[in-house]
Amino acid sequence: MFQDYEPEATRRNAGDAESSRASRGWWERNADEYQTEHGAFLGDDRFVWGPEGLDEAEAGLLGPAGSLKGLDVLEIGAGAAQCSRWLAAQGARPVALDLSHRQLQHALRIGDDVPLIEADAGALPFLDSSFDIACSAYGAVPFVADPVRVFREVRRVLRPGGRWVFSVTHPIRWAFPDEPGPEGLSVSASYFDRTPYVEQDEAGRAVYVEHHRTIGDRVRDVVAGGFRLVDLVEPEWPDWNSQEWGGWSPLRGNLIPGTAIFVCERD
Repeated sequence: MFQDYEPEATRRNAGDAESSRASRGWWERNADEYQTEHGAFLGDDRFVWGPEGLDEAEAGLLGPAGSLKGLDVLEIGAGAAQCSRWLAAQGARPVALDLSHRQLQHALRIGDDVPLIEADAGALPFLDSSFDIACSAYGAVPFVADPVRVFREVRRVLRPGGRWVFSVTHPIRWAFPDEPGPEGLSVSASYFDRTPYVEQDEAGRAVYVEHHRTIGDRVRDVVAGGFRLVDLVEPEWPDWNSQEWGGWSPLRGNLIPGTAIFVCERD
């Protein structure tokens, strides 16, 4: 069912339950459009960390491609499981988890070669120490009110020494309008305002929620979740990428970072 109104954009508090309901509903309504618009860029079996186009095959943030063979890997917020499909091609044993049933239907449309799980990242349906690696390319983390709870769940299902790598919108972007052109280059809000961005319906119910954390907040959350931060990657905009994706664009990407990737390890 498609909404016949224009949601109201605001900044207000939104807790775990409201954020989870909003995310599930948003992706159920918008998965088709998202895959139509971005499917060619994402590919069917490519691991892309963000709109800049940084490819895991090049970055090796999970480890050298040859080292992934035989490893159990959990992808959180997998969407149509493109990243998991790439992992399977490297010989890994991926499991693709997403909150949205419709997104996972797109994963099945592309292929049935990866196990799919519909679940919330804050309550992972796996036994302790089930995976060697967990990863998330813009999945789950930006949309949850309590990222530490998610990180602790990830730590629980990882084996000792396991790696957790996730990408999010770069926190500095919250100080700028979400526009790809020149109007998106002037600071319009406080970087330190952590009030969530919420789109709500006519009854005031959230239909989309995104949570802002500063770089320092993210680092503290990683530590509170039981991880060591071993790298923080801020991809530069490559010359080959001429696309606009929401507020991401070559103009902005050449001046300010758009993505932050946190590379963490479990002791």
